[in-house]
Amino acid sequence: LLDYFALDAETDSILLYVEGIHHARRFMSALRVAARIKPVIVLKAGRHAHGSRAALTHTGALVGADDVFAAALQRAGAVRAMTIEQLFSAAAVLAQGLRVKGNGLAVISNGGGPGVMATDRAEELDVVLPALSAQTLAQLDQALPPQWSKANPVDLLGDATPERYGTALRACLADDNVHGVLAMLTPQAMTRATDAAQSVIDAYYHHRDKPVINKPLLTCWMGEQQVAEARELFARHKIPSLPSPEAAVEAFSYLTAYHHNQQLLLQVPGPLATRKTPDVEGAHMIISAAMADGRQWLDTLEVRAVLAAFGIPVTRAIAAESEQDALVAAETLGFPVVMKIHSPDISHKSDVGGIRLNLTNAQSVRQTYNELIQSIKAVRPESDMHSVTIEPMIESANGRELLLGVVNDSVFGPTITFGAGGIAAEVLRDRAVALPPLNRFLVQRLIAQTRVAQVLGPFRHMPAINTEALENILLALSDLVCELPYISELDINPLIADERGAMVVDARIAVRYRTPSLERYSHVAIHPYPAHLQSRMLLAGGMEIVIRPIRPEDARMEQTFVRNLSPQSKYFRFMQSLQELTPTMLVRFTQIDYDREMALIAVYKQQNEELELGVARYVTNPDGDTCEFAIVVSDQWRNKGIGSQLMTELMQIAKTKGLVEMIGEVLSDNHEMLALVRKLGFSVFLSEEDNTIYIVRKKL
Repeated sequence: LLDYFALDAETDSILLYVEGIHHARRFMSALRVAARIKPVIVLKAGRHAHGSRAALTHTGALVGADDVFAAALQRAGAVRAMTIEQLFSAAAVLAQGLRVKGNGLAVISNGGGPGVMATDRAEELDVVLPALSAQTLAQLDQALPPQWSKANPVDLLGDATPERYGTALRACLADDNVHGVLAMLTPQAMTRATDAAQSVIDAYYHHRDKPVINKPLLTCWMGEQQVAEARELFARHKIPSLPSPEAAVEAFSYLTAYHHNQQLLLQVPGPLATRKTPDVEGAHMIISAAMADGRQWLDTLEVRAVLAAFGIPVTRAIAAESEQDALVAAETLGFPVVMKIHSPDISHKSDVGGIRLNLTNAQSVRQTYNELIQSIKAVRPESDMHSVTIEPMIESANGRELLLGVVNDSVFGPTITFGAGGIAAEVLRDRAVALPPLNRFLVQRLIAQTRVAQVLGPFRHMPAINTEALENILLALSDLVCELPYISELDINPLIADERGAMVVDARIAVRYRTPSLERYSHVAIHPYPAHLQSRMLLAGGMEIVIRPIRPEDARMEQTFVRNLSPQSKYFRFMQSLQELTPTMLVRFTQIDYDREMALIAVYKQQNEELELGVARYVTNPDGDTCEFAIVVSDQWRNKGIGSQLMTELMQIAKTKGLVEMIGEVLSDNHEMLALVRKLGFSVFLSEEDNTIYIVRKKL
């Protein structure tokens, strides 16, 4: 249905009512394709249902299925509504093509009460009511009575005339701090509701019926009979009219959410976002050995080794099986040190008193070793308790305790969480959730969603933390999630971050066996940018070109490529007369889903810019077994083997995805293409429905 409505010319926006998702990758794939073309608004029912899986880590206790669903919708570029009323409020503003570039809302009203109500709701939804510029205030001072509010919300007073509404609206729309305006009216003794509405409309529109400034206008004429005509007037001019201040602010919040989520949709991070190449094979071997032993938990040293393999800085730990071992380890690391129990049966060491901090001398280490062993045997006699680890005591006067984690959602697979850490993490419940893979833009958005983000900058006597170090760890965690499908839960708590950097102090990793898949990233809901599919090709004469999957940022290059094709090449490719790609086609061709479709482009780099030479793509058919392909090579670069190479690599990718047959349509007078597909082993049949078209097919 999403596929159908995404391409249906009669559909302007899509409303979804969702109770559950059974195939996350298929849902996310279809949703991301649809949301790139038109607004998608989703209402999820049953959002408070508790999952049956027990929480093994702090992260597992914090993240619920609804958190993950919300994160998935954001990443897909869709907008979420919580009620039927909100669903249609969102549709009312998004379906009319209203868009914003920020979350600054100016409120105009003829009553103080509605302005306060709008302000309260705005604060709850993180909608900003910005301060008006000095120029705007001066302009309003000249036009409004002295008693006006002198601020945003702009109170026009109870005797507000239609002219006041028009003047205030024009001033607010021209203010650079304002991204949208909410005009409200409460019927009073001297109110001319319909005239005020007409004044607002005149101020907002040109004589050609075009918006004066590309900023949305929402209205809220409260009441029934006295404002019915005004509401009809707004409807005729396609200006949204909401029944209450709260509903109007909510409608604006959907515009800001759509703008925000569309930015997330454009992000196409690869599976390896960090600069350093991780030791994926080494981490796999450690996890495989643990699973072969029948263990669900990695031990302390294994956890540190896996994190270190991905470049995540972690405190050094030395295992000790005696007092003497503990003392040697402490002297090796340097005092003060931390002593922790080392048992595969105990994941939360602090819950059983299994941690001793700030041991400053040899005597305290020897004494604490025996005390720790005996106390744990008394509390957990059944546990496999035979050693401790000695670690350096991390002391940072400016350190902030943070939590990073991974939880496997039953529907969307692995999710990454970030928030406030420490022993009170589950009480504070300050966290944000994101679906991997991540890039730096997505990591920064993830951090910004939390309350703890407010203390990561300069705070009281403490300098700002090294944000780049924190971002790098989250990027490395994203790499780990993408490359290690056997991770069921991961808990880093605390991560100490300060002005010098960030360090993992304690971490836990749970693993579980997963049936191997032909698809490298089948365990994540969003397919990473497949950088591993990039290849190089040497043309006759020694010229080297690159063949790689297309990216959203290739849009301008793709448009130029199609524009420069000869009329005949355009007709052969699109089977219609076409000058250049429409905006919708451009989005559809460059912002692709790498799971069920693929587009490979051949590019040549010259003077630090890429030139597109050809493109081949396939889209999986609804049957899930076959795909349709298309290919075109620039007129100037034909007969150089580019088309053959693009198709050969495209067919190999389709085969790897489990597709069994590739199908295409070729015009009968496109002799070069027919020769190419025959060379590649395609069977060629004349279409039974149109004798100007050949159907070409190849088993993969």
